[in-house]
Amino acid sequence: MSTDVDDADRLARVTLSRTIEPGDLRVTGLVSELGAGKVLGYLEAADEVENHWGFALAQELGRFDPARVLEQAADRGVRFIVPGDAEWPTQLDALRNTGALDDRGGEPVGLWVRGAHDLRQLAGNAVAVVGSRAATSYGTEQATELSRDLATMGHTVISGLAYGVDQAAHRGALLGGGPTIAVLPGGVDRPYPAAHAQLLVAIAERGLVVSEAPPGAGPTRTRFLARNRIVAGLSEGTVVVEAALRSGAIHTAHWTTNLHRPVMGVPGPVTSAASTGVNQLIRLGQASMVINAQDVITDLTTHAAATATGGSEQLDESFVPGPVRSPRAASTTAGPVAAPRR
Repeated sequence: MSTDVDDADRLARVTLSRTIEPGDLRVTGLVSELGAGKVLGYLEAADEVENHWGFALAQELGRFDPARVLEQAADRGVRFIVPGDAEWPTQLDALRNTGALDDRGGEPVGLWVRGAHDLRQLAGNAVAVVGSRAATSYGTEQATELSRDLATMGHTVISGLAYGVDQAAHRGALLGGGPTIAVLPGGVDRPYPAAHAQLLVAIAERGLVVSEAPPGAGPTRTRFLARNRIVAGLSEGTVVVEAALRSGAIHTAHWTTNLHRPVMGVPGPVTSAASTGVNQLIRLGQASMVINAQDVITDLTTHAAATATGGSEQLDESFVPGPVRSPRAASTTAGPVAAPRR
C-alpha cells in the first residue's frame, strides 16, 4: 500500500480510533486541523486535569500497544487506512466542513477495512441504498432490483448490513455481479446482526467491509449515528427505499444533503407506514423521485454536470427547502430530524 503517512501518524490514529467514540467532533475536528500526533499529545496532557473534557479519554491512552493492534488486525485480514494513504477515499474530506448531526461529525481519524479490493476505487463510483429494517416485501423487492441493476451498470452499492432494505441492497448487488460495501456500526470482524454472518463473508470476498470502530467493538446507538455519515460520505448520492419518519435512513439522507450530494427516494404506497419518511422527503422536495436504476444514474449525472460548471451549490439550495441546512449553517443538532431508532 503506497502512502504518504508516516508510522507515527498512523499509530497515533490507531490509538485515537481505539480511544474515542466514532464521530466525536471534538477530536475529529482537531485531528483534521492539527494532525493526530498533536491531538494525542494534547489528550495525554489532559490526564492531569480532572475537569478537562479530555480527561476520561486520557485515562484510556497507553492501555494498549497500537503497533500490536495493527498486527492483530492484520492476522484477521483487517487493515487500517488513514488520510494520505493511496486507498483513502478523498470524498470523505468533505466531512471536515459539514458540521454535525446528533453530536457526530468530522472526517474519521481512520477506517478499518476488511476485503481484498481497494476502497478508493470501489467508492469512486458508489451509490448508497438504504431504508427500513422492518421492510415490506415491496421494499425488499425494490431494493434488490435497484441494487442489482446499479451493479450491472457498473456502480458499487453501499449499505449498512441491517435487516430489511440494507440486506436486500447488498444481496441485489451481489446478484448483479458487482461489488458492494458494508459500513458497520461495530468492528468489521463482528457481524451485526449475527444472522448476517454468511452475508458478511460474501461481501468481504466480493467487496469490502468498513468501519470507523476498531475490530472487536460492538454496535451502539452512537456508533449507528456516526456510521450514517460514513455511508453518505463514501457515496455519490443516496437512495432511500422505504423509511419511516424516524429512521437511520432519513438520518443518512440528511447527511447526504449536508454534503450537497443528491438524495433520491423510491416512492411507496401512501397507505404504508414504512414509506411515510421517504414519501415526505419527496413531497417536500428534499429528495428526487426515482423508480429504477436509470433514474438514479440520470440524477447522479445531472448533479455531476452541475458541480463541474460550478452550479451545484445554487442547485442544491434551490432544490432543498426549509429545515435542511447547508454545510455552512450546519450545527450540532439535526434540527427537525428526530434521532433514528437504530
